[in-house]
Amino acid sequence: MKKVVRTLGKRRLTTPEHPTLPVDSAPDDDAEDDQPETGPLRRCAVTRERLAKERMIRFVVSPDRIVVPDLAARLPGRGIWLSARRDVLQAACSRGAFAKAARGQVNVPPELSTVLQEALARRVGELLGLARRAGQAVCGFQKAREMLVSGRAGMAIEARDGSPEEIARFLGGHAAHIPVVQPLDAATLGAIFGRDHVVHVVVTKGRLAEKLADEASRLAGLSGELAEQVRTRSPRQKLNETRQAIR
Repeated sequence: MKKVVRTLGKRRLTTPEHPTLPVDSAPDDDAEDDQPETGPLRRCAVTRERLAKERMIRFVVSPDRIVVPDLAARLPGRGIWLSARRDVLQAACSRGAFAKAARGQVNVPPELSTVLQEALARRVGELLGLARRAGQAVCGFQKAREMLVSGRAGMAIEARDGSPEEIARFLGGHAAHIPVVQPLDAATLGAIFGRDHVVHVVVTKGRLAEKLADEASRLAGLSGELAEQVRTRSPRQKLNETRQAIR
């Protein structure tokens, strides 16, 4: 008698002859893909994991069969969801996951990864500009540090090309308590705040900070970078982890 079991997050069809024979997609997986997109979780078309929508990227197929990213998850049509990770996107492109999910031939733009990263960087910039105009974001070592120390900070944004030593000095013992992301360089951050360059930005607690952290995390995943949060332990560990997050 056949039965389906889960092993390490993958579906395997178990039979007396092949007790751990892997299969690409079990029938109930495909049936679930046809269900309406409701609830907080979505299934990745490559890993088959169910994750929060904020950790994933939605794609749709246009009328001319081109795979189109839908970062806001609002475009009409049946969505194809992928974990926001570079290796997952590469696997989807090389293994025909989009065509399989769309049940037909599709055209995957060769520059899809670059387009996604650029679009996510723009979304981060737009959200940060909105936070600045709403009075929820401050920049500069002194002002940002004051908000950080006050306990009102919801997240910190550090320039990708900032000095690891200065970033570690700015964060001090607070990096363990809030998300710290590095999605943009100092010139791009400066343009948002009307300056030549900005290294340190702090955003107050609230929905905007949460949304910024989500978008920066998706960008970091698609860029193949480490997780955005920098934990503070000893000064040496703090400096090493900051350097790793910048790479």
